[in-house]
This record gives sequence, structure tokens and C-alpha cells, in this order.
Amino acid sequence: MFNHLTDQTVNGSCQGAASACNESADGDALQLPTFSTAAKVRVIITFSLCAVSAVCNLVVLYAAGTGGKRKSHVRILIMNLTGADLLVTFIVMPVDAVWNITVQWQAGDVACRLLMFMKLVAMYSSAFVTVVISLDRHKILDTFC
Repeated sequence: MFNHLTDQTVNGSCQGAASACNESADGDALQLPTFSTAAKVRVIITFSLCAVSAVCNLVVLYAAGTGGKRKSHVRILIMNLTGADLLVTFIVMPVDAVWNITVQWQAGDVACRLLMFMKLVAMYSSAFVTVVISLDRHKILDTFC
């Protein structure tokens, strides 16, 4: 997939000597990313928010699913929003935290594409359900239903 150069040739984006292409603008040698203290803090915060979000959203889902005999459309919207938030909780947050831990992607191209697709689905679903709830509150959906 990638061509490894055996000699110190210059690519088209680098103007100058080959050794200068591996330096930053101020002349320092470029370094690979590392699992720094800031990354550790991000991982701890992400997993903490993930745990709080999972517990709270599961409680809301349980309460909305078992509360009362009368089914209302608002309860259905709340359950959909909670499900969308749980997608964010169980897909987006852990993937971002693991990516910060590993520093680079090791699972291959197909897994990367699948997880990026799932992240987009999770984030868009949450936003779209919020839009539907706001439309419902403005009674726009009553004209269509």
C-alpha cells in the first residue's frame, strides 16, 4: 500500500535537501506522537464522561420505557434521543479514548472506515433526533402526521 523509499530522495512537496524535509519549520527534527500527559488526561476525562453518560442514559431509557401505561409520542422521542446518545457513548467516546491511548491506528483500513462511519451515524443521529424534537415542540409535525 505504501512505497518505502530506500534512498534519501526528495518528494514533490519538499523543496531542498532530503535531510531538511524531516525537520520542522524551526529546524528541530520531527518526532512521532507519544502518549503524553495531556493525552492521559483526555483519556481519563473521556472514560469518566462515558461512564456517567452510560449510567444516566440507561436510567432515562429504563424510566421512559417502563413509566406508565399510556404511550405518548414524546416518550418515543425521548427514547430515540437516549438511544442516539447511547450510540455516542458506546461508539464515539471509546474510539476516541483508545485512539489517544494507541497514538496511531493499528486495526487496518476497513476497521478505520467502519468506525468512522459509525461515529458519523452516532453523531448525526443525535443531532437529527434533536431537530425532530424541536419540530415537534413547534407543532410542525402535526400537519404531516
